[in-house]
Amino acid sequence: MPTMSSVLPLSAPAPRTRDPRVAERGQHKLGKRLRRQVGQAIADFGMIEAGDKVMVCLSGGKDSYTLLDVLLQLQKKAPVPFELVAVNLDQKQPGFPEQVLPDYLTALGVPFQIIEQDTYSVVSRLIPEGKTLCSLCSRMRRGALYNHAARHGFTKIALGHHRDDRVATFFMNLFHHAKISSMPPKLLSDDGKHVVIRPLAYVSESDIIEYAAARNFPIIPCNLCGSQENLQRRQVGVMMQQWEAQHPGRIEQISRALGNIQPSQMADAALFDFMALGRGDDASRPDAPSAWVEADLPVDQPASVPVAGVGVPH
Repeated sequence: MPTMSSVLPLSAPAPRTRDPRVAERGQHKLGKRLRRQVGQAIADFGMIEAGDKVMVCLSGGKDSYTLLDVLLQLQKKAPVPFELVAVNLDQKQPGFPEQVLPDYLTALGVPFQIIEQDTYSVVSRLIPEGKTLCSLCSRMRRGALYNHAARHGFTKIALGHHRDDRVATFFMNLFHHAKISSMPPKLLSDDGKHVVIRPLAYVSESDIIEYAAARNFPIIPCNLCGSQENLQRRQVGVMMQQWEAQHPGRIEQISRALGNIQPSQMADAALFDFMALGRGDDASRPDAPSAWVEADLPVDQPASVPVAGVGVPH
């Protein structure tokens, strides 16, 4: 028998089991939020119209899976009829599991098309080792998708870029290209032939990560650019994550700011007529701007400045 001084070990507390109904309610709320945000983006920017044939670009990543999944749900109750077709570009990356997407889409009963184009070899051959492949890869991928859309009569091309992508692009352009520009929710291609839409424009990446895990999408990693380190966009992403951890809601505020531009409070004369400020209707136009720019003076002949009590040289 144990003595009075003996210390009996305490039994380990029984593990707390999480009520599955709590997780289910959380997933339901998340799905509802995503449908609302995607529906709002579609409405705000007129992304989808009656009779549209939408090409949903499916890479096998969390973003494009989420995009297709939410659009399929919205399609059932949408105010206008439209068609969805999933399209994957098989870039012939070594080890790419080419049956994952066809099997997944077939099981869902979703129409799909596979484009086979060996952009991997081209990009790997043209870009020196150690350099980032993103720029060339993106251009080649975009060209292949545009050509496919034209051949098959797609009226809209849906991409999986989300809110955080838009904010990151804003900072990339700010830091590296000295311009205020981002990733628009809707755009017309340079040749004027294709309308590109980004229905996830209001959705945060953290919500997409959680949603993709809950839906158990068969994620396919990108071996072409996903393994590259020290990309500028990744560095911007780290900065944004630190900000969000220290100041929750900051990324959402920046995203909202991208939709609340005040040209008169910036300094772009092409967007706002600063010349007209303070000028009467009958006033003549100010002198040409170039007349106000001081002409270069020779280095050995500095401009003379009159000083009190000192004669001005003749």
